[in-house]
Amino acid sequence: MKIRLYGVVRDSIVDGPGLRTAVFVQGCSHHCPGCHNPASHDPAAGYETDTEDILAAMAANPLCTGLTLSGGEPFEQPGPCLELARGARALGKNVWAYSGYTLEELRAMENEDVRALLDELDVLVDGPFLLDRRSLDLKFRGSANQRLIDMKKSALGAIVLWEDPWEKL
Repeated sequence: MKIRLYGVVRDSIVDGPGLRTAVFVQGCSHHCPGCHNPASHDPAAGYETDTEDILAAMAANPLCTGLTLSGGEPFEQPGPCLELARGARALGKNVWAYSGYTLEELRAMENEDVRALLDELDVLVDGPFLLDRRSLDLKFRGSANQRLIDMKKSALGAIVLWEDPWEKL
């Protein structure tokens, strides 16, 4: 399936735990002031590729532990992002996504691909980047309003925040 991208980082260590494939989709309607990827906002920019090519590169990297969908806004391309998430799962990888939407906003959308993508996620980092809440001390997020949501534990409705298992050691 075709997807429009801003870029791919095949060895990210900042977009979730472990060594990850970070896919930055092209197109974002949020336009958050201070966004670290403002060139990803224009949905007509970037380049088009196939989800199978991304998954093949993930499969070829035995050190890759997960997929991170970022942007841009992954939920503005839910179909191709769903294909990537399902493919990553088939490879035994965990799946994270960053979104400028809150989980409540995503759950309210009447889009089957959005709902299915939420079901594939291990962690959702939700909420817009807010420049006045920015902190470099936050793990895996840019501003203090953003939540790291454990999607498996939040499946029944109540939001449960993700806890880093390494912090307990």
